[in-house]
Amino acid sequence: MTQILVAGAVSLFVSIGLTPVLIRVFSKQGFGQEIRVEGPESHQTKRGTPSMGGVAIVIALVAGYFAAHLVGFFIKGTGPTASGMLVLGLAVMLAIVGFLDDIIKVRKQRNLGLNKTAKSVGQAIAAILFGILVLQFRNSDGYTPASERLSYARDLNAISLAGLGGVVFVLFVWFVVAAWSNAVNFTDGLDGLAAGSMAMVMGAYVLITFWQYRNACVGGPGGRHDGACYQVRDPLDLAILAVAGGAACLGFLWWNAAPAKIFMGDTGSLALGGLLAGLSIVSHTELIAVVLGALFVAEMVSVVLQILVFRTSGRRLFRMAPFHHHFELSGWAETTVIIRFWLLTALSVGLGLSLFYSEFLSRAGRG
Repeated sequence: MTQILVAGAVSLFVSIGLTPVLIRVFSKQGFGQEIRVEGPESHQTKRGTPSMGGVAIVIALVAGYFAAHLVGFFIKGTGPTASGMLVLGLAVMLAIVGFLDDIIKVRKQRNLGLNKTAKSVGQAIAAILFGILVLQFRNSDGYTPASERLSYARDLNAISLAGLGGVVFVLFVWFVVAAWSNAVNFTDGLDGLAAGSMAMVMGAYVLITFWQYRNACVGGPGGRHDGACYQVRDPLDLAILAVAGGAACLGFLWWNAAPAKIFMGDTGSLALGGLLAGLSIVSHTELIAVVLGALFVAEMVSVVLQILVFRTSGRRLFRMAPFHHHFELSGWAETTVIIRFWLLTALSVGLGLSLFYSEFLSRAGRG
């Protein structure tokens, strides 16, 4: 518990302290955000707002995680785990892809950075490396950070992804990483929407992974050996990583809330999407993650539907996609959209935690 508190405190402090420094530096360098001309007219006033604030989120995430392990080393003699390092590495690699995208935008003063192919290749490289490595590093109990099975609140034994010598699993990881990183990227279109929503989802993952630690089949303090125990390799380290990510989002939100003084850019949104994807895979909760992050899923689906409907009928399903802009163009104030979407995220997080706990109770009842 001490390490979790340290990770949260350090990450929050770094994020809330570093972000205003980045605001001054990026403003001085002219690293301002370009705004889509077809977007809501009110957004044109945001032109020139510093971007790439995701740098603060990623640095805070890394600082919080390693500060917690520095404390852990002196208290218990332990260090980072394979699961935590792999998820952190995935988030950092995607942050680099996002940073390249952002730097092209600000240097060329346009709303588009890397082309779709270059961004997709960067996401694919990060995802494939993660997918290959996450099945390595077997510990003394025989656990690897991930398993080749689809998971709900734990592995679904009936659905294996182990086909073609692991290729199916790697392709699945690629899909999950690309989907979540793009989904968070689509959501990052209103002041504080993505940061506030992700803070809630990361909070849920702190509870989930700490619960897995308390009820681990081996190595946890609960000493469970029934059907309700969790076969997750490093749940406590995942809780440390999740709290660092959530605290980094909260610290950034202090400056990113409407009216935003800085945007996270692709640097932050791709990194946070990768963090969520990685946590869902190594905690064996890929399907529960869809419920927890329902807002991000809905934003991505709105873009896909907009494209499909337009290409097949020539008409637009929404006034503008992602669909948070649809509500703005329908007359909702930006802050109204943000707050209501935060409420929807809180509801989905509550539902996801309820589903996770009810699955545990059903198994404990049978045990």
